[in-house]
Amino acid sequence: MHVRLKSSKEIAKLRKANLVVSDVLDICQELAHPGVTTWDMELAAREYLEKVGARSAFFQYQPAMDMTPYPAVLCTSVNEKVVHGIPSQSEVLVEGDILSIDFGAFVEGYCGDSARTFAIGKVSDTARQLIDATRESLNKAIEKMVAGNRLSDIGHAVQSHVEAFGFDVIRDFVGHGIGREMHEPPQVPNFGNPGRGLLLQTGLVLAIEPMVTEGSHKVEILDDGWTVVTRDKKLSCHFEHSVAITDDGPYVLSRR
Repeated sequence: MHVRLKSSKEIAKLRKANLVVSDVLDICQELAHPGVTTWDMELAAREYLEKVGARSAFFQYQPAMDMTPYPAVLCTSVNEKVVHGIPSQSEVLVEGDILSIDFGAFVEGYCGDSARTFAIGKVSDTARQLIDATRESLNKAIEKMVAGNRLSDIGHAVQSHVEAFGFDVIRDFVGHGIGREMHEPPQVPNFGNPGRGLLLQTGLVLAIEPMVTEGSHKVEILDDGWTVVTRDKKLSCHFEHSVAITDDGPYVLSRR
């Protein structure tokens, strides 16, 4: 596993890409209301990409030859969908849904990647607690992005926080390094014991993305080959930031 550290100039370019990603997620947040379709959000994201001259990191992405290329620029995952939900004209948001949106874009050869989960109208107390706990777990993981810590400190921060609320961490999908490619080494699990794995260094850039469920962490993939759902059909939540380690501590590239 070769982990490539990024220069300050590269981090500046990654920041530029991640600001485009943040803008698109802001647009989606404005649209996240009952009666809106996930395809409405897809069209808005495509329009913004064209406006700023950025390229989708997701559209036509094909990680394996036997997989169908991903058909959209957004991943829109509602309720029990964990990640990689495909936007659809027939998927209409209703009061009480929770919607996770993941988006990535290339700007000047560097990739930005971030995700947020939105409450659609008034949601259940459990849904609200799940969203809050997952967001908080990401912030606690970001605090571990300091030179001298170990890679597993990140996942341990996520796991220990959400399990205190009775939630579970998805095991089958993880965070990752990011740079000129969307997925670079190392993989970043959201679970594990602290003090293990790669020594964190200045210049390391990671996409940290807690995926958390109210039930069991076990998942399955739908017939479309992409959409990941909880096997027990319990709610799932997803937040993600791209973060660089600097001499001054963690720099959240995808946060304005």
